[in-house]
Amino acid sequence: MTMKKTSSPKKKSASVSHASKSTVKHKPDEAHPAEPDQARKKSPVFPFTAIVGQDEMKLCLLLNVIDPRIGGVLVMGHRGTGKSTTVRALADVLPMIERVASDPYNRSLSEIPKQELHTKKTELIPVPVVDLPLGATEDRVCGTIDIEKALTSGKKAFEPGLLAQANRGFLYIDEVNLLDDHLVDVLLDVAASGVNVVEREGISIRHPARFVLVGSGNPEEGELRPQLLDRFGLHARITTINKVQDRVEIVKRRREFDFNPDAFLEQWKPQQEALRDKVIRAQSLLPSVTMPDDVLMKVATLCMRLGIDGHRGELTITRAASAYAAFEGRTEVTLSDIRAIAVPALRHRLRRDPLETIDAGEKVERELQAILKVEEAV
Repeated sequence: MTMKKTSSPKKKSASVSHASKSTVKHKPDEAHPAEPDQARKKSPVFPFTAIVGQDEMKLCLLLNVIDPRIGGVLVMGHRGTGKSTTVRALADVLPMIERVASDPYNRSLSEIPKQELHTKKTELIPVPVVDLPLGATEDRVCGTIDIEKALTSGKKAFEPGLLAQANRGFLYIDEVNLLDDHLVDVLLDVAASGVNVVEREGISIRHPARFVLVGSGNPEEGELRPQLLDRFGLHARITTINKVQDRVEIVKRRREFDFNPDAFLEQWKPQQEALRDKVIRAQSLLPSVTMPDDVLMKVATLCMRLGIDGHRGELTITRAASAYAAFEGRTEVTLSDIRAIAVPALRHRLRRDPLETIDAGEKVERELQAILKVEEAV
């Protein structure tokens, strides 16, 4: 299947955001690392917890924070439904990460080989959220090698790209269904290996590039290539909110934020901190979460009945359900956890039938309910 481009996308300037488009700079100090409040200073971003509705999208993002192995999130839906706002607000509720001072790849002390470690100073930074604009070149995404400097000085001169800046964080692509094919190929390779390799004129540079891939778009503007679609762990579908009270609340909160962002952020600070603490507890609890064999059997049966190719469906469900159980403070996965995440984990993995009239999410839900009814009858 080829991507359809109904309109030529406007080029966006490349931007890197630590919860916003501003770059946070720190003065590294081993004895006194950057304080979280100082490191988070930036232009105001609408609070994640103040976003009305869109619970499926928010849950999918949080589960990927708890366990990045889930494989990222694809968010597709109508224009103006808060997709970009939600993704960019996510970093504010994430725990800070520690990296070697000024390391361009955001590596921790344990990740840098001893021969390359020039300092043991560390700093705390917000989890990077990096925007990949549609108009970005491959050099801007992957990084470039300065051949002239390499030949004259004999040293590898590498200018890191967006993939380096996204390491240990999130790589966000708005209008992902309009992304150029050659960048799709690059992302597929790096997402699979977790390593970015740049080669030019006999010079090769390798660096870690482990990130959570988040894409958003409007399905009316084109479809994703099947190879890229399959790489996303979860698929959240967003629709326009049709409850009058909720629509009024959306406008009220946005107006309050626009008129006095500092006061609005202070008002929502307790909810932000509570969610951050809950995510931290879930991350620490995740290694202790177990999945009973009978639950795993239901997962495998569900994927078989839906005719899903490969085994990514089962793996994604088990990882997402374990993260959900940890998020709820439990150490054992139950069928209720499977029910909570099955639709976003499987809706984009179903074989496409042009004559099918039922929505993919509804089909997953129908098969899940059938399996659960059999379980209850037994």
